[in-house]
Amino acid sequence: MPKILTARDGADDGYVPSQRRIERERFRRARTRRATAVAALSTLVTAAVLYFVITRSPGWPRTRETFFSTEYAAKALPKVLEGLLLNLRLLVVCGAAVLVLGLLLAVARTLRGPVFFPLRALAAAYTDFFRGLPLIICLLMVVFGVPALRLQGVTTDPVLLGGTALVLTYSAYVAEVFRAGIESVHPSQRAAARSLGLSSGQALRFVVLPQAVRRVVPPLLNDLVSLQKDTGLVSIAGAVDAVYAAQIIAGKDFNFTPYVVAGLVFVALTIPMTRCTDWVTARMDRRRAQGGLV
Repeated sequence: MPKILTARDGADDGYVPSQRRIERERFRRARTRRATAVAALSTLVTAAVLYFVITRSPGWPRTRETFFSTEYAAKALPKVLEGLLLNLRLLVVCGAAVLVLGLLLAVARTLRGPVFFPLRALAAAYTDFFRGLPLIICLLMVVFGVPALRLQGVTTDPVLLGGTALVLTYSAYVAEVFRAGIESVHPSQRAAARSLGLSSGQALRFVVLPQAVRRVVPPLLNDLVSLQKDTGLVSIAGAVDAVYAAQIIAGKDFNFTPYVVAGLVFVALTIPMTRCTDWVTARMDRRRAQGGLV
């Protein structure tokens, strides 16, 4: 963004802004301050109204005791944070596996030539099936169906089975994101690469994929945020993560404050990732507008 020169900046290089420009900059600063004040005031008024409506409702005392007990929050927080380590490990491992499998599926769906038709058909069937299958059903089928087969050498660990279900589902979504990025690259890029002597595989690896991956970084980060939240679903298999740790504490005294604590912990993780996604998206939009991103 170009820097707006003021009278002090212009004095160093001999440039003196006109009086009209100085007044225009003064007006812009005043308008910014006024907009900030209005936004802050409206936020405070909205928060005050919501606080008054909630705290004056007939069931608020019982709701506060059941969902917002500081005693149970202090009791649940260490256990929830301990279980959160499992969610973070699942996020890292499953996220890496999802990116690799999703990219392979996307490449398989974009292969050209009749000889690759079976591969394209299998990749398309995979993505269609797991995109249409609800994640909770996929988790139940994998977590409880695989051990029921009693296959030799196949794990029955609920963490591994739950992570497998997450990878199966999210790789289908990520594959479509990668495929959209690959197809957004203009065919002239591939043709230019082939004219320089590169093979089809080399053109895909060195020309098409770098451009495609850069273009789909923001939606990939959004999928990562969703994956971070859905790691809590492995609790249905009995894995002691943040959600299941909260469930154990809540089941003892029938107080639901631990669930609120677990939810706030996930929100605290999600917000920085969401802001990072917004920053990356805005940065790429600025570079694209300036012609710096192909």
